[in-house]
Amino acid sequence: MIGFELVRRAAPSRHMQVLAPVQAVLLTLLAGLALFAALGQDPLRAFHEFFIAPVSSANGLSEWLLKASPLCLIGLGLAVAYRANVWNIGAEGQMYIGGVCATGLAIHFQDSWGPFLLPAMIVAGALGGMFWASITALCRARFNASEILVSLMLTYVANMVVKYLVFGPWQDPQANNFPLTVEFQDDALFPLFAALGWEWFEGARLNLSIVITLVAIPLAWFFCERTFAGFQLAVAGVAPAAARYAGFSAPRAVWVAMLASGGAAGLAGVSEVAGPIGQLNDRWTPEYGFTAIIVAALARLNPLAVPFAALLMALLYLGGESVQIELQLPKSISQVFQGLLLMFLLGSEVLVRFRLRRRREGGSVQATERSVDAGARRSPGEGQR
Repeated sequence: MIGFELVRRAAPSRHMQVLAPVQAVLLTLLAGLALFAALGQDPLRAFHEFFIAPVSSANGLSEWLLKASPLCLIGLGLAVAYRANVWNIGAEGQMYIGGVCATGLAIHFQDSWGPFLLPAMIVAGALGGMFWASITALCRARFNASEILVSLMLTYVANMVVKYLVFGPWQDPQANNFPLTVEFQDDALFPLFAALGWEWFEGARLNLSIVITLVAIPLAWFFCERTFAGFQLAVAGVAPAAARYAGFSAPRAVWVAMLASGGAAGLAGVSEVAGPIGQLNDRWTPEYGFTAIIVAALARLNPLAVPFAALLMALLYLGGESVQIELQLPKSISQVFQGLLLMFLLGSEVLVRFRLRRRREGGSVQATERSVDAGARRSPGEGQR
């Protein structure tokens, strides 16, 4: 009986490290075509509406970049943390708290701080995300609590904080009891590209918040690849025993990883509330923090690959909205594509450390391998004697 088995490689395959994400994307596309056909849609037309139509106009490109920007920011932070085997799953909550801290400055000081307000909001958002992540870092470093559970549970606490504020002390008194804050004034908003003279984006919502992302990409790469702290995180993630032997502090790695990822998530929160939303409300649940986990995994924790993974995941968001309007399909189909991508990515990751080998039960393949192994164990002169 002929079959296949997985055999561990002597070292991870560099070719598969590059090909695994590409293979996962291609398999997702093929599975998507089959899914559209199963739903009674023309696969080619559905493919066009899902992947091409959303970015075929200036407004579509604007929305694409707006969604990709926070995904990229959070993905960069998570890539730094995951390199150290610190599994921050609560970036969504850290994004909420970053948005809350920026909103607090916007609604209390937008009449007095003038042009200094927006930079202060950016700093406050980053510090807010770092503060929320520091709770998880403290629990992991001091009490050896699971950062996965702590960070995830804190996400729901952060969501309750947002709801408390918009239903309570920060609610706009003129909003007819709707749970939202006052709209931010111009000093508390990122300038639109159209307002800066980019006529091609006239009427679009694209704003200068993407500059933060563009600056963060090379900074994250430089930190990971050219700094001693980044080297320590990588060693702590790949070989914890070697890191301890070299004197690298495990608690310090946890703190650096969590603060970096929390700060990036907080910046993403600022880019949302001071960008396309323009206020804080209880409907702000984009789930970027969870989707960015797939972004970091698809990029294989490489900061330079994170932007491309973020653009792909943002396109899945837009594709779901497009097929809902044009084909009357449920918007949640974008989540199906995300799940397919994650499933194929995890499956492809297996081939990085394992290879497929044909197996013939009771046949000559095992016999040959056993004879080769036996021959390798003989001494050089044993056969002559």
